[in-house]
Amino acid sequence: MKLRIEDLKFDERGLVPAIVQDARSREVLTLAYMNEESLRRTLLEGETWFWSRSRARLWHKGETSGNTQRVVEILADCDADALNILVEPKGAACHTGARSCFHNQLQNEVHAKTEDEERSVGSRPAIGPVLESLYTIIESRRLERPAGSYTTYLFDQGLDKILKKIGEEASETIIAAKNEASDSLVAEVSDLAYHLIVLLVERGVRLEEIAVELEARRQEKRGGE
Repeated sequence: MKLRIEDLKFDERGLVPAIVQDARSREVLTLAYMNEESLRRTLLEGETWFWSRSRARLWHKGETSGNTQRVVEILADCDADALNILVEPKGAACHTGARSCFHNQLQNEVHAKTEDEERSVGSRPAIGPVLESLYTIIESRRLERPAGSYTTYLFDQGLDKILKKIGEEASETIIAAKNEASDSLVAEVSDLAYHLIVLLVERGVRLEEIAVELEARRQEKRGGE
């Protein structure tokens, strides 16, 4: 069913909540608010515009950071009082530099363990959140280029330098794998993983795309069993 702007139910302040979502990965990027003017601009220009409740003005996503969001589709919910905006993001969605504004995990106080309890059971960080956090940091380095940062140096040198470093780290990983001790292998694999993520950020490839590809291969393998 196709709706017009006039069909939407704006609240008493003339606003409607808008859930912004990555059109490819379906990751929720942020929750913002739109009034009629920002929605019309979004439809006209093909990039997201919102209404800032704190500053009481219109703002174009990426107007200062360059992290714009190209609109793919806008959906209204069944009550026509909320929007779901599917976008192709260019850079981080959050002002902190994180890809998504939803990156703080709410602690369950009933089941939360103390640090001593965590240590006593030998807990280890999950690799997924660590890689996502690293990606976010590297992405912010590419955008902000802080002086003295090794990551900034790599981006300033360009793709060929990044590829050269990956080749070096891959060779060092192979050498470390020949040794009995695992410590050096862990260190070299970590170096290789870091440089690979630098490459992904340089080429604009998201970790989610890697996850989708690996999952597709896993499903394909299962289907052939």
